[in-house]
Amino acid sequence: MTDRPDHRPITDGLPKTQPLKPSQVRQNANARRMLRRLVQGENPPTAPLSIVDRLAGSPYANPTIQVSGVDASARKTIDFALHMAETMFRYGAGALEVETSIIAVTAALGLKYIEVDITNQSVAINYAPKDQTPITLLRVVRSWTNNYAGLAQVHQLVTDIVAGGVGRAEAVSRLDDIIRKSKPFPRWMVTIAFGVFAAVFVGVLGGGLGASALAFASNLLVNLVARQLGKWRTPDFFVTAACSFLVTFIALMLRWAGAEIPPSIVVAGGILLLLPTGRLVSSVQDAINGFPVTAAGRFLSTILTFGAIVAGIAVAVVVGDLVGSAKIDVTQTFPEAYPLWGQAILIAIAVIAIGITEQTELKLLLPTAAVGIVGYFALWGAGALGLGDRLSPAISAVVIGLLGRIVALKLGAPQLVVAVPAGLILLPGLKIFRSMYILTVQEADILLGSGGMLNAGAIVLGVAAGIVLGDNLARPLTKGLASNERRRVRRR
Repeated sequence: MTDRPDHRPITDGLPKTQPLKPSQVRQNANARRMLRRLVQGENPPTAPLSIVDRLAGSPYANPTIQVSGVDASARKTIDFALHMAETMFRYGAGALEVETSIIAVTAALGLKYIEVDITNQSVAINYAPKDQTPITLLRVVRSWTNNYAGLAQVHQLVTDIVAGGVGRAEAVSRLDDIIRKSKPFPRWMVTIAFGVFAAVFVGVLGGGLGASALAFASNLLVNLVARQLGKWRTPDFFVTAACSFLVTFIALMLRWAGAEIPPSIVVAGGILLLLPTGRLVSSVQDAINGFPVTAAGRFLSTILTFGAIVAGIAVAVVVGDLVGSAKIDVTQTFPEAYPLWGQAILIAIAVIAIGITEQTELKLLLPTAAVGIVGYFALWGAGALGLGDRLSPAISAVVIGLLGRIVALKLGAPQLVVAVPAGLILLPGLKIFRSMYILTVQEADILLGSGGMLNAGAIVLGVAAGIVLGDNLARPLTKGLASNERRRVRRR
C-alpha cells in the first residue's frame, strides 16, 4: 500500500455543501411541524375534547366556573346532572342538547374531567380526575311525555347555572319543582286542541265546513280511545294503529252512508298529529351531530310509528271494502276553500293547537304561531316558483328552523320547542293516505303506491333535515342572545 502523493483530504472529490441560512432553517422546521400535524393531528384521536370545543356553538359557551369545594361532593353533582339529562330526554330533547347541558352544568359546578356517553334510552357519565378513583354512573330513560314547557324550564335552569347565579343545592330544588309542576294545559283542553287542529288543517287542504266538522269529531273520539288504551298499558304501536284505523274507518263509513265528504282529506288531517314529528327531527339532528346509536334507536321507533299508522289505514280500507264502501278516487285534487289570508289564519290556529297538545308554555304559543305563518308563506312562495312538492317543504323547514332558534333562545327555550309545532304543517298526510290506499286496494298500481310512500318519506326527511339545517344556520346569529341572557342573570 503506497502513500498518497499529496496530503489532500479524502473528501476533496465530493461536492461542496454550503451552510443553511437562518431563513431556510425556519422553513424546514415549519415544514416538519406541518407534516407532523397532518400525520398525527393536534391531539391523539382518543383524547377528550376541551370544554371550549365541546360547548362551541351552543347557548352555554364559556360557562362561569364555580370552584369552591365542588370536587369533594362530585357524586352529588353527577347525580344531579344525570337526573337533569333524564328529564330532558323524557320531555323530548335531542342528544346534542342533552350532552352540552351536562357538560356545561358539570363544568360550571367545578368538575373538569367529565366524559358523557348517550344512547337512545340511557345516559352515562364518567368522572376520572387525575390520581383519584373514577366515578361512572348510568341512568336509563324508561318513559316519555309531552311537556315542552318543562323542557323550556330545564333549559332556563341550565342557563342560570352556567351564568354562575345558581349553586347545586338550589339547582336540585328547582329541578324537582319543574318535575312536580303541573303541565300548562288540562287534559280536556288538550283533547279539544287535537280536534281543532284536525278541523283547521282539513280546511287548509281544501275541505269545507262539513269535512272540518267530521275531522273535529273523529279526532275527539280518537284522543279518548288513545287515553283509555294508555291506561290499559297498551304498547304505543297498537295505540297508534287503533287511532289511524278509527279516523280512516269513520271517514269511509260516512262516505258509504252517502255523506258528500271526501274521506282522504279527513284522514290526512286526522293522522297528522299521529306522525312522530318531534322524534323524527331529534333523530335526524342526532345523526347529523354525530350520535349514530341514538339516531338509530329513534329512527327505529319512528319507523314503527309510521308502520302503525300505515297498518291502521290499511286495515280500515280493507274492512271498508268488505262492508261495501265505494272506491275512492285518491287522485282527486281539491280547490282552495279559503283565500291565502284565510289559510294563514287557519295555520296560526293549527300551530297554537299543536302547541297546546305538546304542552308548550303560554308565552311561546303566539311566537310559535308567527313562525308557522312565515314558514307557510315560504312554502307558498317556493311552490309559486315551481320548486316542486319535495323541495318546497324542505326550504320552508329551513326558514322555520332558523326563526325557531332565534325566537326560542330569545324567550329562554330550546329550538325544538318552537320549530317542531311550527313545522308539523309541512308533513304530507294526504300523500301518505293516498299511497297507502293504492297499495292496499288498487293492487294493480302497487308501483305507484310504493313510489308515493317513498316520495312521502323523502318529504318527511327533508322537513326534518331542513329544521336541523336552519338551526345550524342561525347559530352565528344567536351568540349574542345567550350572552345577553347570562348577563341578565348575573345582574339579579
